[in-house]
Amino acid sequence: MSNLIRKAQLADLPRLKDIYNDSVLHSTATFDLSPRDDADRLAWFQAHQGGKYLLLVYEADGVIAGYASLSRYRERPAFDGAVELSIYLHPDFRGQHIGSQLMQKILAFAEQQPDIDTVISLITSENAVSIHLHETFGFSLCGVIRKCGKKFGRYLDLSVYQILL
Repeated sequence: MSNLIRKAQLADLPRLKDIYNDSVLHSTATFDLSPRDDADRLAWFQAHQGGKYLLLVYEADGVIAGYASLSRYRERPAFDGAVELSIYLHPDFRGQHIGSQLMQKILAFAEQQPDIDTVISLITSENAVSIHLHETFGFSLCGVIRKCGKKFGRYLDLSVYQILL
């Protein structure tokens, strides 16, 4: 079995879109309610090409199993030292420590960037697996925003996690 973590390539976009849209349709890992289309994912991909915004993929025997990204946290320039971390895995590859490997690699990248001071993750409060992963890597809970999203007919809380670099 050949496993590899590398920067995402344009050819990866259909699989990355499928992974994200599976979470949109079947989980509360994202508050998106509608699947993203090709144009949206292309713009997202292009926003992660260079500088401190990074998009990594985990490839298992030639198949993209998941990805991690560092994205702009907020549009206002005062937030430029912060990035938002996201990790998504294809359902067939969950529970295999791929998220941990992606987390380790993307945090190592963030630590080397002089213009990143903090990494923030916004996690649905019921996502115990993601919360455990973040706490294992030293993220701290900053707070919980109660009933801020509604998906699948119920209100969801959002936990804000942060690690200072």
